[in-house]
Amino acid sequence: MNITDEMLLDELKKRFSENKNSLKEVNALNNQLQQVNKKLSQSEKLKTHFISNITNEIVNPFTSILALSKNILETNEKDREQVLKMAKLIYTEAFSLDFQLKNIFTAAKIEAGKTDLNISTSPIKKLIEDVVYHFNHEIKKKNLQVQITSDDMDDNLLFSTDSEKIRLIFVNLLDNSIKFNCENGSIFIHLAIENKALQISIADTGKGIDQKNKKAIFDRFEKIDSDINSINKGYGLGLSVVKALIDTFEGKITIEPFQNKGTIFKIIIPEKES
Repeated sequence: MNITDEMLLDELKKRFSENKNSLKEVNALNNQLQQVNKKLSQSEKLKTHFISNITNEIVNPFTSILALSKNILETNEKDREQVLKMAKLIYTEAFSLDFQLKNIFTAAKIEAGKTDLNISTSPIKKLIEDVVYHFNHEIKKKNLQVQITSDDMDDNLLFSTDSEKIRLIFVNLLDNSIKFNCENGSIFIHLAIENKALQISIADTGKGIDQKNKKAIFDRFEKIDSDINSINKGYGLGLSVVKALIDTFEGKITIEPFQNKGTIFKIIIPEKES
């Protein structure tokens, strides 16, 4: 078979086109690999930052508890008032440590897919009031006013749910509202049960959250505001735990501005049969 010049040119054009497409595919694959490497690098940096922060969050309360305990042992038995002050500080640090560890253990269970619900009927209002009481020291330090209201005439506000998970959700939200609130600010908590669903809203008069950061605050290891976080505790885990637990309940969480400045978190948790 004789190959004409025209046939040869057509073959060369065909191979050139194939090589060009292959080169495009290689470049596209290379770009994808670069993006993956970039994300992996960012993920490693975030995890390293997380480990550094969480280490402080665990070590600092331990250090405080040990130092305060030692001071109590060395305090004159007659100085009861000083002992009580230190005992309260120990309790506060121990509560903080317990809270941080529960977040870590819950995050680990979520990662492992072990998020079974233990359902029982619980007095929700009492649960919320109990959490607020445990944060009393932090609330007083910033001179905050906390108001709890409810639509329900029954003070118990009985509801079938996993009370421990509801407690951890609220602990994280209240901690967030205290941490990012202003001095002499306010926190407004409202409770309701409607259409077999528990509704909790918690509003603060703090700096607020930018629209662009609304999704980022639920990302694990993410800390959205370097200015805020430079003066407040936090390691970017609490709100990711909140979101994961609410998803376990098949519930919903929303964030809205409050009084043109602060933030209001609203959660809806469907009731579960015990």
